[in-house]
Amino acid sequence: MAPARRRRSAAARVVGLAGTGVALVMTLTGCSVEDVFYFGWPKGGITLQSQRMFDMWIGSAIAALVVGVFVWALIFWCVVRYRKRGEELPPQTRYNLPIELLYSVAPFLVISVLFYYTAIIQTDVNKLPEKADVTVSVTAFKWNWEFEYDGQNGPDGQPVSTIGSSDYIPVLVVPVGKTILFRLKAEDVIHSFWVPELLFKRDVFPGTEYDPAAENFFAVTVDQTGAFVGRCAELCGTYHSMMNFELRAVTPEQYEKFLVAKKAGKSTPEALAAAGFSGKDLYATTTAPFDTKRDAETIN
Repeated sequence: MAPARRRRSAAARVVGLAGTGVALVMTLTGCSVEDVFYFGWPKGGITLQSQRMFDMWIGSAIAALVVGVFVWALIFWCVVRYRKRGEELPPQTRYNLPIELLYSVAPFLVISVLFYYTAIIQTDVNKLPEKADVTVSVTAFKWNWEFEYDGQNGPDGQPVSTIGSSDYIPVLVVPVGKTILFRLKAEDVIHSFWVPELLFKRDVFPGTEYDPAAENFFAVTVDQTGAFVGRCAELCGTYHSMMNFELRAVTPEQYEKFLVAKKAGKSTPEALAAAGFSGKDLYATTTAPFDTKRDAETIN
């Protein structure tokens, strides 16, 4: 077989093995074609901020793949081009200044670009609006949540709120397409406010009293309606795993009807009914209260 033909045959085998490896990885991990192009990023981002983070992730993954493919191509090319052909040693080179400069400077350029875009996106995600459309004060306590709608007062003159209990999952209602500012504080220990679909979470500290310097403020703009489970993401005690709530994203019209009902003294389920919900949708649909089994027999 001619040397050129042998080289083409070896290269074809390498490409075939690489393709088989990729197909095998996809099969064993159960990934669909769509999942592959997420490059490990969680699905379901529902805010403008999460989309910016997604774009950053995809750009970084593509850049990493380009570098990886380039390096793999060089490795395979060297394996095929410079494989052993006899007992004679190839020419020995002490150094190669252009190549050494390339692999010294290129990583710093890559790191600089990634650092720049990371800083830009992080600043954008953490940016607080001068005036939010909706402000929600979040109070975390062992082991539930209270949500106050600032500037919306009920018949008693106090801000309307929703508070969870052992048999009620609190539903936090927010409008889509509006800037929502969250102010966070804890009554006892450190908790963490987390809605997985926001692709963002923030710890909730006691004693901060909504202090902006403590970085317990953040703002989002939800861009799709739906019900999304919320959780405490900080180990806070015995019932930490049951410290859930629901984020209910509704249209601005539904949100206004909800607020009118709440300001009239209605409960959250009644206010959701006024906003057009019915049946099981009057309560949390993404999670359920913890069954404490208080009526169960105990062993003396």
